[in-house]
Amino acid sequence: MNAWEIKGREFVNCNCSYGCPCQFNALPTHRHCQAIGVFLIDAGYHGDVRLDGLAAAMAVRWPGAVHEGHGQIQPYVDERADARQREAILRILSGLDTDPGATVFAVFATTYEKVFDPIFTSIEADIDVESRRGRVRVGDAIAMNGQPIRNPVTGAEHRVRIDLPDGFEYELAEIGSGTSSSRGAVALALEASYGQFARLHLNNHGVIRQRRAA
Repeated sequence: MNAWEIKGREFVNCNCSYGCPCQFNALPTHRHCQAIGVFLIDAGYHGDVRLDGLAAAMAVRWPGAVHEGHGQIQPYVDERADARQREAILRILSGLDTDPGATVFAVFATTYEKVFDPIFTSIEADIDVESRRGRVRVGDAIAMNGQPIRNPVTGAEHRVRIDLPDGFEYELAEIGSGTSSSRGAVALALEASYGQFARLHLNNHGVIRQRRAA
C-alpha cells in the first residue's frame, strides 16, 4: 500500500434537504442520492508523487440510499496533472491504497455499479469554507454555485455546522445552499439543496483529527 495524505477543501452539493440525512445515519430526503463535488488539494502526496495545487471532481448518483449500492460515478481530474499524478488521484478517489472504510472515497467505492472513464479537464474552483461560498466550473461538464442558507423571513445569512467526531470525511462541515448541474454520463440538476463546505485532512488510514471531541 502506497502511503498518501491530502489537506484541502471540498464543496459538495447533494439533492437532500439542508440537514442531509446521510450525516445522521438516516435515509435520503427523496429516497435516492445524487451529488456533485469538487476537492481542492492544497497540499498532498501519494507515495513519492506530489499533488499540491491539483483538484478533482465527481458527479455521482444512486437509485436508493448510498449503502444500497448500484451507484454510478463520473470522475474528473485536473488536466494540469501529469500521468503519475492522475493515477495517484484516481487511486485515492477509488479507495485504493486505503484501509477498508477509512475514507469517504473508500466507502463510496464499494457502492458503485458503474465507474465511467475519468475525464481530464480544467477545474476552476473558488471555495471559502468559513463563508459557505463556492463557485466551480469543471470544463463544460459541471457548474456549481454555493451560498449561505438564508432566513426565509429576513433574508439574513443562517449559519449551521455538522460536527462528526468519528466521521470518515471531515471533522467539521459548514452547511450552505448549493445549486449545481452536470452533463454527460451522470447528468444532474440540483437546486437550492444541501451544500457542504469542509476542510479535509485525510490519509490512507482515515481522517487526521485536529480537534478534541466534546
